[in-house]
Amino acid sequence: MTDALGWRKKFGVLAPSTNTIVEPDFHTMAVPGVTSHTSRIYLRNQDLSSDEKMVRLLEAIAQEMFSAIDRVMTASVDYLIMAMSAETFWEGKAGNIEFIKRVEDYAGVKVASCASAYQAALATFQVNKIAVITPYQAVADEKICRFFSEIGVEVVRLKSLRCPTAISIAEVSEDTLRTYLQELDGDDVQAIVQMGTNLSMLRLADEMERSLAKPVIAVNAATWWYALRQNDIHDQVYGCGRLLREF
Repeated sequence: MTDALGWRKKFGVLAPSTNTIVEPDFHTMAVPGVTSHTSRIYLRNQDLSSDEKMVRLLEAIAQEMFSAIDRVMTASVDYLIMAMSAETFWEGKAGNIEFIKRVEDYAGVKVASCASAYQAALATFQVNKIAVITPYQAVADEKICRFFSEIGVEVVRLKSLRCPTAISIAEVSEDTLRTYLQELDGDDVQAIVQMGTNLSMLRLADEMERSLAKPVIAVNAATWWYALRQNDIHDQVYGCGRLLREF
């Protein structure tokens, strides 16, 4: 039997319990016959105010993640999306590959990670010099720069918002982000990328691509695009950036 709404694919989505942005973003980018089903990774403490506290939060996610996988797999999903970015960049290119294998071996389905999505997206745009905006602390920014370096991409500039809690990431306004994106831009960068799936930048990225005349890639758009294309679904989605519209 085929699912009445997810007749092409049912995506299981893993997100921290504090994340209020990625789920509506994925619904905004929905295409016919593909449904997304979010399983939340319980976070008891959302403090991100220091490097040490951010590391502890990521450790908590790692401890809870497989329980969240167990829950979403009861819906017989066909594919998993890891809707959290820092975790997949943490140990570089090899660490992302290992992370994906660990989850795929456990769940028995293929997995999309934000790191894999960005590697594919930047290759699609054929860019190797980028600027990055993140909501994180310095420890995460260092890991992100390491990953990009290992895939042959130079981070020319990086702006960290240093959000104090996981919830506060979703409270950053479009006006604030617009200002920082303008500051990050320059002739020495070919694209701007955003980290943090709880940072709302889907519509703004589409706007800023037109304004800056270069790719501005929201992490949720890149990850959704990657999941669709990995499942041979090539529908175009408008209003969410060039990736989904053109590639």
